[in-house]
Amino acid sequence: MGKGKGIIGQKLGMTSLFNTAGEQVPVTVIYAGPCVVTQIKTTATDGYNSIQLAYGDIKEKNVNKPKKGHFEKSGGKAYSMLKEFRVEDIEQYNLGQSIKAEDVFNVGEKINISGITKGRGFSGVIKRHGFHGGKKTHGSMSHRIPGSIGCSATPSRVIKGKKLPGQYGNTNKTVKNIEIIDIRPENNLIMIKGAIPGCNKGIISLYKQNA
Repeated sequence: MGKGKGIIGQKLGMTSLFNTAGEQVPVTVIYAGPCVVTQIKTTATDGYNSIQLAYGDIKEKNVNKPKKGHFEKSGGKAYSMLKEFRVEDIEQYNLGQSIKAEDVFNVGEKINISGITKGRGFSGVIKRHGFHGGKKTHGSMSHRIPGSIGCSATPSRVIKGKKLPGQYGNTNKTVKNIEIIDIRPENNLIMIKGAIPGCNKGIISLYKQNA
C-alpha cells in the first residue's frame, strides 16, 4: 500500500529537455494516469483513510468473477493494475472518479517514485556487488570468485547478509526527491529529472511527499 497521495503510471523511456537557463536536462518520460477510484476506505470502516486506484485496460474475459464484481461498483470497466494510496481528506473522492497527473502534482515539485528494477538473473559478485576481482596473472584461479567467506573457528559460520552471488535486480526500489521538470496534461505525460527504477513500459507508482 502506498504511503501517500499519488498516482500509477508507466515508464516510457528517457530523453532530454532544455530549461529556461539553456541547460540540457536528462528526463524520464512517464505516462501517468488517468487512474480511476475503485474503492474508498475510511477510518470508520477500515481503520484508516485510503483510496484504491486502477490503471491499465484489460479485456473483461481475463478478469475473474470477484474482481468483475469489484469493478462494477466503480463503473464496470476492467483494469489490470490496482494500488492503494493513503489520503487524509477522503471526502473529495468518489467511486468511479478519474484522477489525472495534473490533479496531484505540479511542475518543480519533488516526489518519490517506486518501481520494479530490471531483472538481470543469477549474477556473480563482480556484477552484483561491484567486487574488483582477483589477480589475472599466470596460475591464478580466482579471477571472479568471491573468495573466503568463513569466520575461522569463531563463530564458525557465514555471517548473515554476506555479499554472495545470487539474483540481481527484479526488486522493488524507491527513489526519493525526484524533481518534476514538465507536465503535459493533453498527453497525460510527466517529465522527471534523471533516471528511475524499472524497464521501459514498466508500471511505477508516483507519491506526493508529505501527503
